[in-house]
Amino acid sequence: MLQQKLKPHIFTVGEQTYRNVKSLIEPVNQSIVVSGESGAGKTWTSRCLMKFYAVVAASPTSWESHKIAERIEQRILNSNPVMEAFGNACTLRNNNSSRFGKFIQLQLNRAQQMTGAAVQTYLLEKTRVACQASSERNFHIFYQICKGASADERLQWHLAEGAAFSWLPNPERTLEEDCFEVTREAMLHLGIDAPTQNNIFQALAGLLHLGNTRFADSGNEAQPCPLMDDAKCSVRTAASLLRLPEDPLLETLRIRTIRAGRRQQVFRKPCSRAECDTRRDCLAKLVYARLFDWLVSVINSSICADPDSWTTFIGLLDVYGFESFPTNSLEQLCINYANEKLQQHFVAHYLRAQQEEYTAEGLEWSTVSYQDNQTCLDLIEGSPVSICSLINEECRLNRPSSAAQLQTRIESALAGSPCLGHNKLSREPSFIVVHYAGSVRYHTAGLVEKNKDPIPPELTRLLQQSQDPLLKVLFPADPEEKSQEEPSGQSRAPVLTVVSKFKASLEQLLQVLHSTTPHYIRCIKPNSQGRAQMFHQEEVLSQLEACGLVETIHISAAGFPIRVSHRNFVERYELLRRLCPGAAPSPHGPPPDEGRSEWSPGSEQATLQALLQDILHTLPALARAPAEATLAPVHCGRTKVFMTDSALELLERGRAQVLEQCARCIQGGWRRHRGRKKERQRRAAVLIQAAVRSWLTRKHIQRLHAAATVIKRAWQEWRVSTDLRSQGGQ
Repeated sequence: MLQQKLKPHIFTVGEQTYRNVKSLIEPVNQSIVVSGESGAGKTWTSRCLMKFYAVVAASPTSWESHKIAERIEQRILNSNPVMEAFGNACTLRNNNSSRFGKFIQLQLNRAQQMTGAAVQTYLLEKTRVACQASSERNFHIFYQICKGASADERLQWHLAEGAAFSWLPNPERTLEEDCFEVTREAMLHLGIDAPTQNNIFQALAGLLHLGNTRFADSGNEAQPCPLMDDAKCSVRTAASLLRLPEDPLLETLRIRTIRAGRRQQVFRKPCSRAECDTRRDCLAKLVYARLFDWLVSVINSSICADPDSWTTFIGLLDVYGFESFPTNSLEQLCINYANEKLQQHFVAHYLRAQQEEYTAEGLEWSTVSYQDNQTCLDLIEGSPVSICSLINEECRLNRPSSAAQLQTRIESALAGSPCLGHNKLSREPSFIVVHYAGSVRYHTAGLVEKNKDPIPPELTRLLQQSQDPLLKVLFPADPEEKSQEEPSGQSRAPVLTVVSKFKASLEQLLQVLHSTTPHYIRCIKPNSQGRAQMFHQEEVLSQLEACGLVETIHISAAGFPIRVSHRNFVERYELLRRLCPGAAPSPHGPPPDEGRSEWSPGSEQATLQALLQDILHTLPALARAPAEATLAPVHCGRTKVFMTDSALELLERGRAQVLEQCARCIQGGWRRHRGRKKERQRRAAVLIQAAVRSWLTRKHIQRLHAAATVIKRAWQEWRVSTDLRSQGGQ
């Protein structure tokens, strides 16, 4: 329990989640929700957590499994620079702002080793490809290819030194994220080979040249808008890089196809200059969105493990921070809506659920008031009328949408909501939503069109004609898809809007979060200027109050963060009864399995209560000082045991003490057994040695005796022969 004494740190939260997964009692999936304002450090925090788990969740035994685990970890870590290059951008508040949300599922096997991961993304801000606010930049990858391409690649992609692109603002700024080689190397480790990378960067260069395609006003409505003089080369280059026929590309951008009547007669109408620009932007956003989704699928196929190879997971949610810009549209509404849902999840899980659980368990508890943002959620997504429903209804109406009319509908239909406001001094149609983190003014101009996200079918058909291998994968010639893109007459299917898709994906995400044990990391931004060593107390305090941390501290200080069921508590700490000499070995032990059918829940609960009391009576014996026992209260609810961190530390210390005593007893018994065995072996060895020495001595004496006998006989024979010869000579 050493981590409880350390200061709050992201690695402390990461270690706690990993310990929960490794727990032998009820291992459940874990999730970490990283939240905070834009620029507060959520992406960096998620990156550090992934590196942490890549280290602690890797303990292979063999060298081969070590190499496999190392390759998996490297691929998981390499997904970060790729997704940041294609999904992050420089905004007013953050140089590396995530323009999409992602939920990373780190998959663990039964040995709690990381076997793979899966990435799910939410609401990529694809409008940034063709439209960037003042002092902001496009996605990082565009700047990377322009700054890091080699001379041959510049020639191949038509990216001359110092070339100006209208969709590439502020190229003179140098950021840490403008590192092309890091992105290429990461893509290579994820299985995206060099030719495929070349196709990707060639398509992105084609989009940059497409952005330089500008149209002039046509004097005759029956004639298509002509190109600007400096745009003809851009169209030719974009068509070449995207491997599209130039004439059909221009025709698709400037002429709209209309099907009308029962016979579905085809009419061709030249587009206005604004419509041409919209179709050009739509083409770029469509290609980039498909490319981003394809990259996510490639990453998942590279890092995702087989379903049979993992049992639990740790989820990391890095979602866009709360945003309030001078001009806020549908993207900011969806982003702040997601933050409201996550704040509600935090309120429901941590604040409200804790107090309701204390009351249900029968604990004496003084309720702490907290700020509930349910009213704001009802305004955004409530039924039957809400901001989302009104915007979706505008999309279904067969008439042009008016920004002023949408503002009037929202203000009249939702006038009773305390979270809705409006600025009467504003010249532009807008409405104000009072979020938990502050008030945000949303402009209604273009809100409905963004929600519709219309894709002209002729654009898709044009991209299906591309000879580029990558675009062929992104836009396959699918008859079913074609039929869905061209609904007609009464069989027209309901429009699936951006808000509807985002709301459905958000609900799916929250279902996953509700099925896990959540942990929260709040990133606090010390100042709005993004400067180091600068701490604005007022800004920090407003963030702490807005996200409910003040109420969280009050409840945590007065409550009991550790909650364990009676059975799990008894299973883990029953051995503490050994510390009490008066406690019987197990007078209230659980019934045997063979009598389980006759075991009633009432008697089982009575047995657990008796065991609980015996265990709790050991707390004074565990405390090193009387004050320590009083500072570690433990309360028994109806079904759970509630305790503080100090009480848990006391119980774990006593459990470790009992286990240490048991280990010492086992070690003593084993040493005694081993000593006796060695003594018996020594005695046996002595007896064997004595017997062998006795046998060897006898054999040696017998050989000496036999040799002496032979020598004596030989000597006697020699003596006799000598005597006989002497007598014969006489």
